[in-house]
Amino acid sequence: MVTALIVDHGLRPESGTEAREVATWLARRGIRHCILVWQGPKPAAGVQAAARDARYALLTGWCRTAGALHLLLGHHGDDQAETVALRAARRSGPDGLAGMAPVREIAGLRLLRPLLCVPKRRLLATLRAAGQPWIEDPSNFAPRFARARLRQSPPGLSAADAKAHAEARATLDRRTAAWLAAVARIDPAGYVRWPRKALAEAPPEIARRALQQALATVGGGAYPPRSARLDRLLEELRAASGCAGRTLAGCRIVPWRDDLLICRELAAIAPPLRLARNLWQHWDRRFLVRWQASDAGGEPVVRALGADGWRACKAHGSCSILGSLPSVVCAGLPSVWRDERLVAVAGLGPVGSAPGGAVITLRFRPGQPLAGPPFVAIRAGLRPAPYLRIAHDDTFASI
Repeated sequence: MVTALIVDHGLRPESGTEAREVATWLARRGIRHCILVWQGPKPAAGVQAAARDARYALLTGWCRTAGALHLLLGHHGDDQAETVALRAARRSGPDGLAGMAPVREIAGLRLLRPLLCVPKRRLLATLRAAGQPWIEDPSNFAPRFARARLRQSPPGLSAADAKAHAEARATLDRRTAAWLAAVARIDPAGYVRWPRKALAEAPPEIARRALQQALATVGGGAYPPRSARLDRLLEELRAASGCAGRTLAGCRIVPWRDDLLICRELAAIAPPLRLARNLWQHWDRRFLVRWQASDAGGEPVVRALGADGWRACKAHGSCSILGSLPSVVCAGLPSVWRDERLVAVAGLGPVGSAPGGAVITLRFRPGQPLAGPPFVAIRAGLRPAPYLRIAHDDTFASI
């Protein structure tokens, strides 16, 4: 079953009418559809970036609620060329110059861009041949936006340039995935570790990429840290003496026994989230949480364990697992509280034996898998890379 999703950003007075017109066209062709509206106040600056974030939030939110596993996006070849040209103007590195990914894994969903190799002129010709009108967004030609200004002068880079960079990036993706599959351990409580010497012995480009991906997985950030900060951290970690502990991209990077441990930085963790009954909710950009209950008790809250949670674990004699980990990891573990009482900890399970018949499920679903599919589709003759995707559920019953 295919469903077309129409996003009404509400940035122009006529946007609602246009969305309904597109819905009418889809209905005439027997295509199931849904209009998603960006509600609330709109920013005075950074409108396009905010609209993009809102658009993706609406689209992915609908897919998760509907149980859809694949979201197909309409970016075409001209969009790809513009993206590469913009990134080149901003002096992006090789990853940026690879352009948009044809396939991207996010939490519980796969984004697909099947039209990246199709030029816009071909799509318009197809519409004309089918007698199908279309709507042009005037903001695409507004000179106050960088992408619109770029359209007025042909970009110096093309989709072919993006393809060349993408092939190089895909090779590095596969090599990094193989390295991570061999040395990294991902804990369902949300942290990553690997032997300290492994990072020092890895080829520099693999070590750098592995560190960057681990920071994205654990920190939950949408964008990688600045190159200079990442390079400085990598240099310290690869040094013979190691380092006493650093923070970057919402993560703590600490030596632990013979390992290097990357965990969430306590100060960067999201605030507590009150759980609605029977609804999947995303917390800290990394965990999907659902509370199922039939009783009339108070709604539970998911938050970082913290020092008070540690004391509650000790009081219930449930700290044996936590005692084997550094305190910086324990303090940041996701925990569930109900009526000011700790009832569960990710990686540890229920705390105490309170009745009630409620079930809370915690799933580690980082927006950036530690090693997902390579940047481009696997070509004939190439073996798929090892794929470290978290698929772990911590379900706590009778809490």
